[in-house]
Order: sequence, then C-alpha cells, then structure tokens
Amino acid sequence: MPGLIHHVERHRPIHDLLAGELDAVDRIFRRHVASDLPAVNDLCRHIAKYQGKMLRPTLTLLCGLGGRPEGAVLPQRLSEAHRVLAAVGEMIHMATLVHDDVLDESDLRRNAATVNHLRGNETAVLLGDYLISNAFHLCSTLGRPEINRRIGETTNELCAGELLQVHHRDDWSIDEATYFAIIERKTASLISLCCRLGAEQSEAESSVCDALGAYGRLLGVAFQIQDDLLDLVGEERVVGKSLGRDLEKGKLTLPMIHFFGSAGASSRSEMLECLAGVGGTGRPARIASLLVAGGAVRTARETAFSLVRQARAELSRIPDSPARRLLDDLACAVITREY
Repeated sequence: MPGLIHHVERHRPIHDLLAGELDAVDRIFRRHVASDLPAVNDLCRHIAKYQGKMLRPTLTLLCGLGGRPEGAVLPQRLSEAHRVLAAVGEMIHMATLVHDDVLDESDLRRNAATVNHLRGNETAVLLGDYLISNAFHLCSTLGRPEINRRIGETTNELCAGELLQVHHRDDWSIDEATYFAIIERKTASLISLCCRLGAEQSEAESSVCDALGAYGRLLGVAFQIQDDLLDLVGEERVVGKSLGRDLEKGKLTLPMIHFFGSAGASSRSEMLECLAGVGGTGRPARIASLLVAGGAVRTARETAFSLVRQARAELSRIPDSPARRLLDDLACAVITREY
C-alpha cells in the first residue's frame, strides 16, 4: 500500500512491520464499510483509490510503537485496538475528503474522478455520512466509551474549522490568526488525536502522550500549509487532484495572506484583478508567479519548516526508539512532498 513510509525505507525493520500493519488496517477498513448493497460497495471500492499517504493510520501505529514502555526495543506486533483506531482515523479522514470535494466542486482526487463528479453531490454527501457513521460504529467495538467521546469532540472541532473557513469565504482581509484557527481545527486536530490515541493504547506515560499529541498538532498545521502551497504552485499531474480550488472558492490561505501583507500597491492591484477573474486561462500561472516573486511562497514554506522543527523538538521528550526516529523522518517528509 502506498504511504509516507516509502520516504524512509532505510528504517527497514520498522518499515516492514508498518507495511504489514497498514495492510491489516486496510482490511479492517474495507471489511467494516462493506455492505449487502452492491451500489454502496461500488462507491466504497471507488474511494479506495483516494488512499494515498495513509498519514493518520501510519502515525497512530508509529505512536503506538514509540509510546511503548520498552522504548528502544522494536516490538513484534501492535494490538488489534491499535489497528482499529488507525482504521477509524482513516475513515473520518476519507469522509472529510468526500465532503471537501463537494464543497470545492472538485473533479479529481488521487488522479481519479471524485464521487461528486461521477454521481453528484447528493451521493457524495451521503457517502461521507456513511463513512463517519461507520467510523463511530467501528470505534464502539473497542468497548471504551471515552474514546468515542474524544473522537466525537475532535470531529466537532474539525467541522467547526470548516464552518469558520466557509464563514470567511471571499474575505480577502483574513489574518494569520484566523487562518491558523481554521487549520488547527480542520486538519491538525484529527492528526493530533491519532498520535495521542496510538500512544495511550500502548499505556505510555502521560508526558509521552502529551509530547506525541503536540507533535501531531504541529505536524498537522505544517501538513496543511504544504497542502495549501501545492494548491497554488503545484502541478496537477503530480499532486493528483484539482488545483486552484481554494482561490476559486474564495479561501485565503497563508501564502496569499503573506502576499497581501507585504506586496506593494501595484502587485496588490494586479493580484486583485486576477482574483476577480481578469486574465483568462493564464490567471493561475500569473497568481503563482506573483506569489513566488513577492516572497510569499518562501515565507509560507519557512513557517511550515519552523512548525516541523517544533514538532521534532517534541519528539525529544520521548524515549529513543526506531519508531521515534521514523516519526522524525516523517516530519521532514510532510513538508518536502510534492503530492
């Protein structure tokens, strides 16, 4: 299965362990969303194409390994509960992707047609709801209501972030504080919870759980900044999804916020003309050019790198282990990725 672990194959023993564990997570995922209705199964098979980086399951499993009391000793296996939690995190994430494609009117995801493009918005919304419902149903099989409660709190936070972003649609004066409030909720909250739950399931000390939760939140913000950069200056054939959707839907992200905060009057005027639709087919390229020339892309990347440095510093609070070293490498991979 493809994932971020292909960036760090030099960690061969734990890489091989993770590959097998992620296959097990995938089997749990597919088994739990399976339906007696062929139409539903067809849709679930289609969204399997959306699985790419598998970041959230990978982090759940790695934090489960890194949080174990035996520290530097590589454990032979994780528990079934770890795999279930990893599958739950991926189901919630997949649901958000399906719903995001509706909100953004996207046609492409992982180089495959989106559900809304193939079957319409009604089907896509219901499929996202089906995945969310299955996530909570699967989580309930662990028999630990407090985990369901915390996942519910996080999905509420995630939705609140999306609502805040929609509230500020077409607001070209949005500031950094509001932007970070949005992405900390809609992206970082779930990644942080996946890290923390993985460690807690291994009965890690509270200080280790706190460190891995903080690591996940910082990493999640950096991940979203990179995602926003790729939407503006990435290549669609490499990224594998529709690009330029943030600006088309009136979402101002960090590179644009930096641009408007530092650009001269002439550049600001030209950018506003581009945002108003002046310039035709060459408009996205011109927007990207203005962002690069104005230093906004560089500044946003520096912010992402700073967040990753902070995330890696959190790892110094947990015992050294193969899992910790792989978490460190994954932090770097998150902001050097091109898809």
